[in-house]
Order: sequence, then structure tokens, then C-alpha cells
Amino acid sequence: MIEKEIQISNIELIDLYGVNDAKLDVIRELFPKIRIVARGDMIKVMGDPDEIVFFEQKLNELIAFYHKYNKLTADDINRLVNEYPPGHDDDLKRNDVLVFGRNGKPITARTKNQRKLVQAVNTNDLVFAIGPAGSGKTYTAIALAVRALKNKEVRRIILSRPAVEAGENLGFLPGD
Repeated sequence: MIEKEIQISNIELIDLYGVNDAKLDVIRELFPKIRIVARGDMIKVMGDPDEIVFFEQKLNELIAFYHKYNKLTADDINRLVNEYPPGHDDDLKRNDVLVFGRNGKPITARTKNQRKLVQAVNTNDLVFAIGPAGSGKTYTAIALAVRALKNKEVRRIILSRPAVEAGENLGFLPGD
């Protein structure tokens, strides 16, 4: 177990720590194997050397994300720490482009699970994706379908909705 002090100099502390250290608490939850103590612009980290190196790298990525987008939310922290492997860069993400939108914006698999879904679709004929709402299952599936249509792998896309209620009231369906 080692101890390291990290100087924070190029970001407002409220933007990194959050109000009442809310963002710092999220960071602490994401790194359970190390102890993080913040005193002003110094962060003291205690734990395994490999974990400390990983923490410092992710901290620098969080600060770089803040400077690029002028915001850093708890969701951004969660996503950046959990879903991108250590040392990811924009070139790696450019290779994961599924399709380009109408305005030329690249549509990519943004999370680790979305990349797993893309890989499963590429290797299997039929894929069932389950998970919580808002995790990008439908978004990724539609992007893959549009890619297949543009590449002339399919002639048409058929969109359907469930006929069975999944906890919510669907109302009257056509033909009812």
C-alpha cells in the first residue's frame, strides 16, 4: 500500500468535487480499492500502486473532458471511468463508427455493453438484448439496421412494437 498526493491546478474545485463533494463521492464509489482524501487542491490517494496509476489516469481524463465540454456531471464521471478502457483515444472511437447521420455526425457504440451488442449482431443471426431503459439497446439496433440498409445487406427495415405490456399501459393498438 502506497500513498500519493496529486495536485489539482487547472480546474475549479467545485467543478471537479461538486456541491458538498457529491461528484467526489461518485468518484470514491467507482474506486473502492483505494482511499481518496481531498483537501483543497490536493488529493491524497492510498492503495495499490496499479490502482493509483489507473485513478490518476482517469482523473486526468475527467479534467480533460471538463475542458473539452465545459461540464462534468456524475453521469459523465460514471461513463468515463467505467466504459472506456485505460488509454482510450478518439482514433479508437472513430473505428467504431456504425453509420453517419444526416448531418455527417458519426453514430458509434458509446458504452462497453453497446460494443458487445454490435459484436453479437456481427457474429449471430438473431440477438436478444435485455437491460434497463435508456441503455441504448434500441438506438444501437436501429443504427445497425440503417448500416445494413445502406450497405445493401437488407432491402427494408421493419419496425415493430411489443404487443405485450411490459409494466406500462400501451393503450389501444391498431386492430383492437
